[in-house]
Amino acid sequence: MMILSAIAGIFLILLILLDAFETVVLPRRIRRQFRLTTWFYRYTWRPWSRITSHIKSPSRRENFLGYFGPLSLILLLMFWAFGLILGFALLQHGIGEHVHLGNERVTFWTVLYMSGETFFTLGLGDVAPISSLSRALTVLQSGLGFAFLGVVIGYLPTIYSSFSRREIEISLLDARAGSPPSAAELLSRFGNCPQQEVLDQILRDWERWAAEVLESHLSYPVLSFFRSQHNNQSWLGALTTILDATSLVISGVDQIRPEQARITFAMARHAVVDLSQVVHARYDPGHPDRLPAPELARLRQSLETRGIRLREGPEAEQKLAYLRTLYEPYVLAMARNLAINLPPWIHSDKNRDNWQAGPWDRAIKERTAMEHTPAVEEHF
Repeated sequence: MMILSAIAGIFLILLILLDAFETVVLPRRIRRQFRLTTWFYRYTWRPWSRITSHIKSPSRRENFLGYFGPLSLILLLMFWAFGLILGFALLQHGIGEHVHLGNERVTFWTVLYMSGETFFTLGLGDVAPISSLSRALTVLQSGLGFAFLGVVIGYLPTIYSSFSRREIEISLLDARAGSPPSAAELLSRFGNCPQQEVLDQILRDWERWAAEVLESHLSYPVLSFFRSQHNNQSWLGALTTILDATSLVISGVDQIRPEQARITFAMARHAVVDLSQVVHARYDPGHPDRLPAPELARLRQSLETRGIRLREGPEAEQKLAYLRTLYEPYVLAMARNLAINLPPWIHSDKNRDNWQAGPWDRAIKERTAMEHTPAVEEHF
């Protein structure tokens, strides 16, 4: 029995250390079927997301979902710490040779207590090892406690730095594609600029953003659960909007060259495919059509009123349909897994951008009664 305890302790320690190394240090996706971190997120996210079905208010639902990402980081670190404490306790219990200062009988719970105080380097000394091997394990565990503290100090700032870089571009999309963003709004605002370099530069920036999101979310999958600052924005929604817009340009828009759109589409599609595996998205052959024929006709008409003409004909429509099959099944599956609402291709009503909304706006308008305000809003 003592030997089995020691073997179980060694196995648990190595399993926790390998999982922590792959999650925090190793900068690439692990393809192994079973991982503790994957198991942890799978069985904590599912009940958390199911609770949201009982929350009727969309804003409260989104706020509740927003707690999961940061809270899961803390719970994961606690999970690792408890696993190491338990593993060393099993190993020390299997080795034996401990003394209690109160001359009480040393049980497994006593050794677990000693493992905890050693890991957190309390140094109380009321339970002490007396064999050479047990003392060596105590020193090793104490060193791991310091290393664990270093992981916490270094891991959290790295996560939040990546999150901040991701959200900057999402905030910039607000004035470029609306709130929530849409492909129709992005092309309406920048598709008829006198110089195409303006639109190309926006797509070039989003090409780099997609690459950064791919790298950061593969290295730190927990970022997939971090929600954006506004309820009508998300990293997946922004990525979908860019894919929608570049699909329209590639399928054909008069007086817009598709070279940069093709490059941006390729990078964004690469990110979508790889990240869908990170969140364990599954293909759904019965997924809803995001752009049925009536919506496509309305999209064409809306863009044409803004001076942007989509290419017509069977060839253009088949090209657009093919491009959509390259990414829509992935983004729809990810949206379902992450409880994220995808933006439409075109809004049914004109929405205010987030920068146009404020808690005092109505009171200010009523007080000043500015008759030219509607004209100013239409200009923006």
